[in-house]
Amino acid sequence: MPRSRKSTQQQPNRSTKKTAAKAAKQPAQKQSSLPSKPEPAKEVKKEAPLPIVEEKIQVILDQSVAILVDGNNIEMSLHSVSGKKGAMINFDKLVPALLQNRALSRLIYFREGKSISQRLAERLQKLFHGSVVPCYKSADIPLTIKAVQVASKVDTIIILSGDADYVELVRHLKHDGIRVEIAAFPETTADILRAESDYFFPITVEYSFVLK
Repeated sequence: MPRSRKSTQQQPNRSTKKTAAKAAKQPAQKQSSLPSKPEPAKEVKKEAPLPIVEEKIQVILDQSVAILVDGNNIEMSLHSVSGKKGAMINFDKLVPALLQNRALSRLIYFREGKSISQRLAERLQKLFHGSVVPCYKSADIPLTIKAVQVASKVDTIIILSGDADYVELVRHLKHDGIRVEIAAFPETTADILRAESDYFFPITVEYSFVLK
């Protein structure tokens, strides 16, 4: 009799434990099946960039410039670079770019030979009070003499040529306190002339036109 009582008492205890175990497992399964909510991203406040204040610099340029042109050198360089024999320098566009708001004292176009364009001479005279000087041989000697003559009257001399023959002239003018600039086609300009100058202005085919 005592054995039968023990068996009857143990059966409900086992079933109760199983039921409790199942009940404990069920909520755990439900919780694992639910998707986890991502945490909201923190908003990063972007600071507005500081405004750039551009200062207006006003400088009064009180400098006079003389432009001396070696016509033969510039013409041959233009024909070589552009490949067009009828191309000519557009001084209407080139001279203002060379001056850069400085005052033009004089413009002289030196050219060897008799085939000097009368239309060019009239144009230079009309727009810049410039002149065309015919040369017996090459233009380097007359141009050099004129550069030395006007050096005491101007602040800057711009030589339109890439010829290395002007190196000594550039050195002489700089020794006397004159600013010397070279304007020429980079493809036909001597490196030593470019290095000796205070500033080099590269002329391109954009500063030319073709005669028709």
